[in-house]
Amino acid sequence: MEPAASEERRYTYEQHKETADWLLDHTKHRPSLAIICGSGLGGLADQVKDPVVFNYTDIPNFPQSTVVGHAGKLVFGRLAGVSCVVMKGRFHMYEGYPLWKVTFPVRIFHLLGARTLIVTNAAGGLNRRYQVGDIMVIRDHINMPGLAGINPLSGPCDERFGPRFPAMSDAYDEQLRALALAVGKELGYGPSLHEGVYCTLGGPNYETIAECRFLQQLGADAVGMSTVPEVLVARHSGLRVFGFSLITNKSVLEYGTREKANHAEVLEAGRQAALKLERLVSVLLERMKGKGLV
Repeated sequence: MEPAASEERRYTYEQHKETADWLLDHTKHRPSLAIICGSGLGGLADQVKDPVVFNYTDIPNFPQSTVVGHAGKLVFGRLAGVSCVVMKGRFHMYEGYPLWKVTFPVRIFHLLGARTLIVTNAAGGLNRRYQVGDIMVIRDHINMPGLAGINPLSGPCDERFGPRFPAMSDAYDEQLRALALAVGKELGYGPSLHEGVYCTLGGPNYETIAECRFLQQLGADAVGMSTVPEVLVARHSGLRVFGFSLITNKSVLEYGTREKANHAEVLEAGRQAALKLERLVSVLLERMKGKGLV
């Protein structure tokens, strides 16, 4: 469980609103969409038109990124004609942050007026069919820390954000998932585009072989150290959610191999697949706008 001291520092609704109001006072943009970029995937933020960029260090109450590959910038502007706000760098429990602080930006997005959240991450491929550079549309998730009682929705529930007991059986929007898969096929991504289950762990270490085999048995197709807490808070706040994982390494499933996961490999795979991801998201947003989904 999170230490009791973290509960004493938990931000109030008013402090969340203070941050949202500060941002609204410093930009003309009014985002309907929020995007969180995973490790090495910050190139999406570089595609934003008419950008207004804030360093996390300048935003009241905002946490700070400490991980290589997470730039620590909040970018407002337009992407594929859609008014958006993009996090170029997220926060993680393994950095020492309690989950209510990891997910603080998601509630800010809600207060800014965003109605949809797109989450991206770099993940290890547990499904043996997945190759490095493949994209997995997230159909569902397994929340391992949550099963142990570590959840960003634990503690006092301010119903101005959402209900005490939110449902998660529809966490990842079915309509957006189908649209993304259709767009991916049109772009020729067919063999490298999948739909599957993402499992989150606490990190920062990569998984043991026994753990990977265990997660396979649970039905997980990809594994990482982020995303799910943000999705929980987004759905709690009523945001529509779509997510995808970039498979940046294949999980080690056999003993006697010299293969090892490492962060440099993750960042390099993200760099190489960046254009493919940016194209997918750009066309997806165009279709979402055309269908009135954003």
